[in-house]
Amino acid sequence: MGSPSPPGAPSRWLSPTAANVAVARRFVRSALSGVPPDMVDTAELLVGELVTNAVLHARTEIETRAWVTEGRVHVRVSDLRPDRGLVPHDRHPYACTGRGLALVEELSTSHGAHSGEDRKTVWFELWLDAPAPPTSAWETLAPSDDTVSVALSDVPYALYWAAQQQWEGLLRELFLAMPAAVGVAGNGAGRVAARVGAEGAGVESVGAESVGAGAVGACAAGLRGGAEPGEAGAEPDEAGPDSDWAGPERGWAGPVPDWAGVPPEDLVMAQDMSDVICASMTAAVEQETPDSSTLSLLVAFPKHAVPAVRTLRRVLDEADAAAQQGSLLVLPSLPQIRAFRHWLLDQIADQLEGGHPTAWTLVPGAPSDTPTDLAPWDASEVEASTVPTIAADDRNRIIGVNASAASLLGWDAHDLVGKRLTVLMPEHLRGRHTAAFTSLLLTGVPRILGRSIPVPALHRDGRVVPVRLRIETQESIDGRTVFVAQLTARTAPSAPSAPSRDPSDRRHTTRPAPGPVHLPTTRKKTRQANFDRSAPEWLPVFAETGRAMASAHDVEEVLRRVCHVLTQGLADWCAADLFDEAGHLKRVCVVHRDPRVHVSGEHLGMLPPVSEATQGSLPRVLRGAGPLLLTLTPPRGRAQSPLEARQLELVEELGGRSAVVAPLRAHREILGALTLVRIRDEHPFTKEDVPQIGDLVRSIALGVDSARLHRHIRSTAEELQRALLPELPRTGQLQMAARYVPSSTTAEVGGDWYDAFTLPGGDTALVIGDVSGHDLRAAVAMSALRNMLRGLAVDGEEPPGDVLRRLDLATHTLDPQATATCVYGLIKGQEGGPWDLYHSSAGHLPPLLTTQDGETRYLDEGRGMLIGMDPGLPRHSACDALPPHSTLLLFTDGLIERRGESLDDAMARLSRHAAAHARAPLDVFCDELIIKFGADNTDDVALLALRPTP
Repeated sequence: MGSPSPPGAPSRWLSPTAANVAVARRFVRSALSGVPPDMVDTAELLVGELVTNAVLHARTEIETRAWVTEGRVHVRVSDLRPDRGLVPHDRHPYACTGRGLALVEELSTSHGAHSGEDRKTVWFELWLDAPAPPTSAWETLAPSDDTVSVALSDVPYALYWAAQQQWEGLLRELFLAMPAAVGVAGNGAGRVAARVGAEGAGVESVGAESVGAGAVGACAAGLRGGAEPGEAGAEPDEAGPDSDWAGPERGWAGPVPDWAGVPPEDLVMAQDMSDVICASMTAAVEQETPDSSTLSLLVAFPKHAVPAVRTLRRVLDEADAAAQQGSLLVLPSLPQIRAFRHWLLDQIADQLEGGHPTAWTLVPGAPSDTPTDLAPWDASEVEASTVPTIAADDRNRIIGVNASAASLLGWDAHDLVGKRLTVLMPEHLRGRHTAAFTSLLLTGVPRILGRSIPVPALHRDGRVVPVRLRIETQESIDGRTVFVAQLTARTAPSAPSAPSRDPSDRRHTTRPAPGPVHLPTTRKKTRQANFDRSAPEWLPVFAETGRAMASAHDVEEVLRRVCHVLTQGLADWCAADLFDEAGHLKRVCVVHRDPRVHVSGEHLGMLPPVSEATQGSLPRVLRGAGPLLLTLTPPRGRAQSPLEARQLELVEELGGRSAVVAPLRAHREILGALTLVRIRDEHPFTKEDVPQIGDLVRSIALGVDSARLHRHIRSTAEELQRALLPELPRTGQLQMAARYVPSSTTAEVGGDWYDAFTLPGGDTALVIGDVSGHDLRAAVAMSALRNMLRGLAVDGEEPPGDVLRRLDLATHTLDPQATATCVYGLIKGQEGGPWDLYHSSAGHLPPLLTTQDGETRYLDEGRGMLIGMDPGLPRHSACDALPPHSTLLLFTDGLIERRGESLDDAMARLSRHAAAHARAPLDVFCDELIIKFGADNTDDVALLALRPTP
């Protein structure tokens, strides 16, 4: 227990109130006169941590002692609940709770805890010439035998840690907002412990405050009405053994209020049960060496804890509601955290009552994310992805961005890290984003999470890049929530690529200090792969590999995710090589299971060519041999070809005792190769592994082949769509803007189109149309129809109805099976106005006219049958005046049609939204419509807007 306190050592008895954290800090500073200032500062910080935890968890009278002997500082913090042991939290760099004991471990020379018959003491010492501090010296109490084992299956550890962090924050803030509750704890601690069933299993979660918790506690006390020592109201909170407030059996003087719907005794029970759950879960995780994102745990809980668990669930929900209303200084739970917390507490209570377990992965409809998608966030995942990806934290700052996203938007990746996310948004969307992001954090109600939203992004040079945005949340193992956004260019020319850099330039890295977050290792075991080669152990590898391939469409992204899976339980590191369309061999990824191992960028990229004469294991596999087992690695100097030399360089850098090189073969074509390497002599690959690895890599090759096909189709569709989108004419006082958004569920091309061009006579032609179908065939038919309409319009410069009649006849003659809708309009008028719209419709939705004052009406005259129905029917033209600064909108049905909604309601909704933005700039007007109506669209969307501006 460290050095015994000398007779007459200064001590101070304090009641368990938040304001007395500051009193304890002030007492220690006064007791350590003559000690170097930095040691006093450290002692003051650490005593603040320990007293804060005693206030929150022990809730009894607290004695603080401090003295100096031979230049060494000694501090003791005692409470009167020896039955409540300590629960040191796993250390995570961004954790908002659980840092108290971690700070003591890191900053003190020596530390420990001791439980006697009537008190528990936590102590630390500071020496001037200090040896290295011990890793841990905490005394913890094991659960009693009166427990029941609860099966918690498929627990995503990152989500559990985030949920625990969040509910501890809720309880802490609720406690600080209701200071009278601590009196009830003192009055009825024994009764509460009995109700929880924790007399033998009770624990004190020391370390529940954030860095500088003593200061935080003091600030919180000030916010709640507490006072600093020496101020009015401070001294009565202090107590000694002979005072009226003499210990845990004396109650709080005065009435006990009921705050936020939570009776104080329920808060006490909830806090104690939270400590029990955290301790039990920590003990269960200590028995694991988790190498995946999910754990299946058997956790011991007190047998009679059901009422306390139900109380904890109710208290947390009520605290969450108070946080949403802004009544607590903590953010409310995000949807997935709230869903997981409910599942966890319900599982504990139900199984303690004899119910059957339900795995988290079987929970239907978890908000925002499906349970299987939740995994620890890792900055390297973002960096290595070939899909344009940006990650932001809950402060709206970019914490990770890959080269694809940076290149798309004209930045260098390292320049974006640390900037606010709004730097990538046009000015008119920044306020909306900030309001929506704040609303999400305050209410926990998502609006766009998990949805595909077409939005304009801001290029660094100021131009707008149309993208489709999909945001998911991921729970970091350190308790943060990370927002990961994937960007898909919407049939617009890509931004110029960022300048290439030398591979040795490390500024491309975006990983924030202290590095990527990975699953924890226990303090008792070292993390080591399970290389058991028994048949059942292969099944999870096949399953995880299949999920990895299904989670991405990009070829290199598929291989990177597959290699990540293979390094979790099959190999120490893995390399993937792939032939490109020109037949050149490229190393697309090298993944090591230890995140601390850096793989030099010089090992990636183009490899030496493969010929019939090229020697070595990798060339043999790429020519059709394999899979090959390698147990002897020749030195690099004995390489028989440049390609083998590159392979041996990689093995020399990362290590390797045995390896299997397997071909990625699909449909009799060699696509590339996978190299799996183990670096330990104790667990080498053997010939028994080769057949299973061969089967596994064959299935991976099929996934790679599918991803290549998907990329080819998508690339073809995007190129075709870009070729079909016209450049809008510059017509002086007639402003024009257009948008095209392909379906989020089909190919990146379809039958919708818009067009605008100037006729020889000076009139401006406007076209919007939709060919039936949502594939390449529809796009080809659309292209033919568009070009015919252009030719007919220029040839005769006839009224719109006559032009559509001739188009109908031509279509019926050349492609009798084709049908389409279309609006063709002509803008006529003198320079400076007024202007008139002459228009005719072939079965298409009518144009919408919105005046500058927000009045709207649909121009539904001039209606006729679809193109391709009956070319003999007459078609009529209509004429409508275009007031100055009004907005004419032509659009396809994909903008407004939604399943379950009538067309009249959809058109009314569009009218209201257009009226709300009648005075917005035309580009903003179009963007607002696309954002409002283009999310998760199952049909293509095309719109063309025109505004006369005399």
